Amino acid sequence: MARELATGTEITKGAGNWLTRTANRLLGGWRDATPLERVFLVFAYLVATGWAVVSIFPIYWMVITALKPPTTIMELPPDWIPRDVSFANFREAFARSPVVRWTFNSLVMAGFVTAFQLLFASMAGYGFAKKQFPGREVIFWLYVSSMMIPGFALLIPLFTLMARMGLVDSYIGLIAPGLSAPFGVFLMRQFIQTLPTDLIDAARMDGCSELRIFFDIILPLSKPGLAVLGIFVFMGQWSAFLWPLVITNSSDMRTLMVGFAMLSNQELRVNYGAQMAAATYMAIPMIVVFFAFQRYFLRGVTIGGIKG
Repeated sequence: MARELATGTEITKGAGNWLTRTANRLLGGWRDATPLERVFLVFAYLVATGWAVVSIFPIYWMVITALKPPTTIMELPPDWIPRDVSFANFREAFARSPVVRWTFNSLVMAGFVTAFQLLFASMAGYGFAKKQFPGREVIFWLYVSSMMIPGFALLIPLFTLMARMGLVDSYIGLIAPGLSAPFGVFLMRQFIQTLPTDLIDAARMDGCSELRIFFDIILPLSKPGLAVLGIFVFMGQWSAFLWPLVITNSSDMRTLMVGFAMLSNQELRVNYGAQMAAATYMAIPMIVVFFAFQRYFLRGVTIGGIKG
């Protein structure tokens, strides 16, 4: 399995190098491009534009539906651009729920899980990438192979463990299962492998301790990889539904996703405007986080295909 994954990584890197060279050559100037390259460039832009429109349209429809007056939501033909903007749907959604408490719970869960996963994944990735110890590759691939275990299979054992420890309907119960994940370790290990080992050796010769090497050299150089992982983890935890639904009992401990989902199945069943308002409110933090770290995200995605 390790050999197959390594082969797949090499193929991905080769494809990334080819795409990078082609994109740089095409974007370097329209005049210098051959007719075939110009056709490819136009086709690529058309495909990218069409895909962007298809991807963004559901978000656009969600937002404009949330901002429409309740009396115009079901009109046919629909208004693609709302003539009147109203926040009545937001008031309707927020009036029936403790939104502030649910928002705080979601921020606590997503924030703590993201912070600790970044720390643990970077430490483990550094150890697997730059340290030599017996069984390193075997331990790493065994740990990574646990990603093949479905999350549903772990649901009952995790809940049983939390119940025996008295952590049901608590913040620790919400946070603990997500503190470490094989994907984060795999991503950071692959990224830290691209960092020059000479810097670590030079720092060690200057008398730096392992903790200082990690915090002063590895972490600053790993910002692109940490940003990518942070985006993935935060979005995954913010939109998590199944585990918060299982581990929480009271309304005050619910997250936004669970709270609004239960509210939609009860009081907001036919109020589509309020449902879209709740969905828009839940999407705002994810959009803000992505755009705040998109520079690191793009750099972290492409650097694996350029180096190595």
